[in-house]
Amino acid sequence: MLLRGAEANRYMAKPDPARAGLLIFGADTMRVALKRQAAILALIGPEGEAEMRLARMSGADLRKDQAALSDAVRAVGFFPGPRVAFVEDATDGLTATFTAALKDWKPGDAVIIATAADLKGKSTLKSLFEKLPHTVCIGLYDDPPTREEIESELARAGLAQIPPAVMDDLTQLARALDPGDFRQTLEKIALYKWQDPTPLTPDEVAALAPATIDAEVDELLNAVAEGQSRQVGMLMLRLGGQGVLPVTLCIQALRYFRTLHIAASDPGGAGNGLQKARVFGPRRDRMQGQLRKWGMRSLEPAIADLVEADLTLRSTMKVPGLALVERVFLRIAARAGR
Repeated sequence: MLLRGAEANRYMAKPDPARAGLLIFGADTMRVALKRQAAILALIGPEGEAEMRLARMSGADLRKDQAALSDAVRAVGFFPGPRVAFVEDATDGLTATFTAALKDWKPGDAVIIATAADLKGKSTLKSLFEKLPHTVCIGLYDDPPTREEIESELARAGLAQIPPAVMDDLTQLARALDPGDFRQTLEKIALYKWQDPTPLTPDEVAALAPATIDAEVDELLNAVAEGQSRQVGMLMLRLGGQGVLPVTLCIQALRYFRTLHIAASDPGGAGNGLQKARVFGPRRDRMQGQLRKWGMRSLEPAIADLVEADLTLRSTMKVPGLALVERVFLRIAARAGR
């Protein structure tokens, strides 16, 4: 059986012990590992591995001993309770091995959980888990986490009081970070809020979020929009040393100033425009402050300068890219508040 979307997320959080097997595959190995870990925990509980109710094996192990999976499925444990036979790095070359183990599976045997890299549509392993009535196949793709997934992670991290504005910020953060980094961030927030009954705030999320190159780019764009010319030079030097491409900075700046322009021209006001552009939390507050320095008309020359710089960087002209972008940023910063 093939599951997708919210149904797949619910199943991985609480797998059916009456089903013989679950295959989780995807290109993002961290995301696959986190979902697999949650599924195993839901089946055997926190003490399952200590009680030897979890049998681990790799695809390479099974290629050497094809009977190992069937043996693990039928083995009788020392401790009572459900068991799991986990196979990591499964491939199409093991389809026959899984077929044999699943064919002989009966209630009371260990549930087979397998993980694999990205599998194509014609994958024999994927087809096996899709077509059998007592198995489940779930593919994880590069889509950002859903709100339901984020709420599940929050609950697992012990976070209960999440105001809507903070949830919006966490949703944006989940899209920006790798799944493993996002989970670590939630754990850090949970530790910070330990025995603190007050609701989580956007400022706390911003302070505890990991510093990334994207965050430094945001800092640079804030400096440009706020007219902080000295900061622009220092941040350009730092980002250039980190290998950030001039065209990347130009594209980000163009997107940023277009968002400001959309907000400034919204009939319902800047706040309404930023909400439509899905800008939330401290970032929205800061952009609203920047809009007090910029009117709709004054933003148009800034956008025109960035478009011209972008075209120059993409042309066949040989120009010092970082110097060109820095000069444009400084010119724009000088106009802030005029």
